[in-house]
Amino acid sequence: MNDDLSPRALRLRDAGHKLTQARLTVLRVLEDSGGHITSAEVLDRVSTLDAHIGRASVFRTLDLFTSLLIIRPTYIDSSMTPTYVLMPEGHHHHVICVKCNRVIEFDDCCLSDMAAELETRLHVKLTGHLVEFYGLCEQCQS
Repeated sequence: MNDDLSPRALRLRDAGHKLTQARLTVLRVLEDSGGHITSAEVLDRVSTLDAHIGRASVFRTLDLFTSLLIIRPTYIDSSMTPTYVLMPEGHHHHVICVKCNRVIEFDDCCLSDMAAELETRLHVKLTGHLVEFYGLCEQCQS
């Protein structure tokens, strides 16, 4: 069975949480989405996969995944509704166009020195980060 589990499902199990059908379905939806998905989209896709999973279960699962740093909510276009992003290796980076809301991901992270300094100065143990820059994409600059 462990061969079929994604690294995030293993992380959930290793943190002491049950691998319920609802949790695994929500995780599948998040992973299949590429990691940028609103709660409304999660609800729709979960309902398509399993109509027996209720709205409350989906939101409890999103909260659990957020607390475990599997996902992070981000607010694109100053929306009150978060877009959830997967947190590969504990961090995630975006440039968000303020005109068309295009999300451009980038992988190069040069924050390890800053993270180490923050841990020392603030006496904390960081487990991840989400970086968002806002500006105009190439098309919207024209």
